[in-house]
Amino acid sequence: MALILALFSSALWGSADFEGGRLAKKFPAIAVTGASQALGLVVGLGIVLISGEWRAPAFGATGYFYPAVIAGITVYLGLVALYAGLSTGRMGVVSPISSLGAIIPVTVALIGGESLPLSKGMGIAIALVGAFCASGPEISHGLPIRPLLLSFGAAAGFGIALTFMARGSLSSALMTMVMMRITTLLISAALALKYRTLGGLSKKDLPRLAFIGAADFAANVLLGIASTRGLVSMVMVLGSLFPIMTAVLAFKILHERLHRIQYVGIVLAIAGVAIISVT
Repeated sequence: MALILALFSSALWGSADFEGGRLAKKFPAIAVTGASQALGLVVGLGIVLISGEWRAPAFGATGYFYPAVIAGITVYLGLVALYAGLSTGRMGVVSPISSLGAIIPVTVALIGGESLPLSKGMGIAIALVGAFCASGPEISHGLPIRPLLLSFGAAAGFGIALTFMARGSLSSALMTMVMMRITTLLISAALALKYRTLGGLSKKDLPRLAFIGAADFAANVLLGIASTRGLVSMVMVLGSLFPIMTAVLAFKILHERLHRIQYVGIVLAIAGVAIISVT
């Protein structure tokens, strides 16, 4: 079950990132991040009201509040960096490198004493290499400094956020994600008030923003739940295969040609998932 949830989370994340990157080509990345996160919060609050999950313990050793706040701040910074990087047109650089943020929670989990069988470790390594290989055609033409810095910034933000998401999910995955969105909303509102602008976004952009926000929120919740039902090290890697979905959507919708290395990457990722699932 943890494997399926993590993979579904990855698909949703890749879809949200693809659409967020497209929208960030027209509007500031900060505006796209803030608006989509706010709409994601609306979805989350609706689920909380229906489920009654607000009763989950917020404070204490396993409470969700403090981990969620830290995760909210770092994921916000990561998303701004990601959307800004994707908007440069270098999706083949930014998306795969940002997925390497999974190394952070994996390392934390292993240091914390989580035992990972050798076969699963091999599967994880192969899956990570497969995700990264989506950047093959871009890397072959060199790595521009700005997209490279943004991609590593996104990786750091996501990696720290994933670590604290897993901790908060021990209390409640749903409330962790809602608190994260409240944090990002407060940051976005402060920036909007400071600059007195919404970045040019209008009502006609609401459907796309709503999709980004809802898909991103659902991806986070599913990954949070998965982290409580399986090895954190395994779950975080599977949830970081989103560049494959981004590349596939770019191929199908934007008609971007997939190069040989990208096909190799997809095969490696599938092989890695297969090894993890059967061992």
